[in-house]
Amino acid sequence: MLSKKTKYGIKALAYIAKKPERKPVQTAEIAKSENISQKFLESILLLLRKSGYLGSKKGKGGGYYLIKEPKDIQMTNVIRVLEGPIAMLPCVSLNYYEKCEDCPDEESCSVHTLMIQVRDSTLKVLGDNTLADIAMKEES
Repeated sequence: MLSKKTKYGIKALAYIAKKPERKPVQTAEIAKSENISQKFLESILLLLRKSGYLGSKKGKGGGYYLIKEPKDIQMTNVIRVLEGPIAMLPCVSLNYYEKCEDCPDEESCSVHTLMIQVRDSTLKVLGDNTLADIAMKEES
C-alpha cells in the first residue's frame, strides 16, 4: 500500500510542475490546494529537496521549485525516495535485496515467483511515467 507521504509527495510535485516558469510555490498554497497538513507537507518537501528534485527560496516570493524538467523526473525514482523499495518483498527487490529468513529456496517459492511478476509490472508502469505525464493527467 502506498503511504500518505508518497501520495502527498507526488501530488505536491505535480502541483509544482504545473506552475509556469518554475516560480517558487509556498508550502501553504500547496497544502491548501491539495488538502495536506502543512507541517507534514513541509517534511516531505524537505526530503524532496535533499534528494535533488526541488530547490527552495526563502523570503518574500519564496517557496519550492523544480530543479529538473518534469519530463526528466521518473516516477520510479520519486517512489524510491519517498517510499523506499518498490518490491513488496525484500527477496525480489532489485535495489534492496535481502533473503527471506523463512524461505529455504527462492527458486521454488511460489510467493517469490508471483512477487517478481508484481515487481516487474509495477516497474513498467512507474518507468513509463514521468512527472510531466502525471501533471498533464491531473489537468485533463
